[in-house]
Amino acid sequence: MKKPTIAGKTPLPVQLTAGKTYAWCSCGESSNQPFCDGSHKGSSFFPKVFVAEETKTAYLCNCKQTAKPGFCDGSHKHL
Repeated sequence: MKKPTIAGKTPLPVQLTAGKTYAWCSCGESSNQPFCDGSHKGSSFFPKVFVAEETKTAYLCNCKQTAKPGFCDGSHKHL
């Protein structure tokens, strides 16, 4: 299985709005990081779609190595 492209080695702070749907890029190829722009089409990757539970600043994974798809878990520190 192909590994995702590392889009960056630091998480991206994003203001999430409660009830809004987001699509996090899992392939690393999107030009709209950390969100999906459809660049994964034709690959084995799919965006992680989620609805924000609360309005807050969240740190979304940009290295694409997280064990918690969408959200930073510190995996970038080991790259």
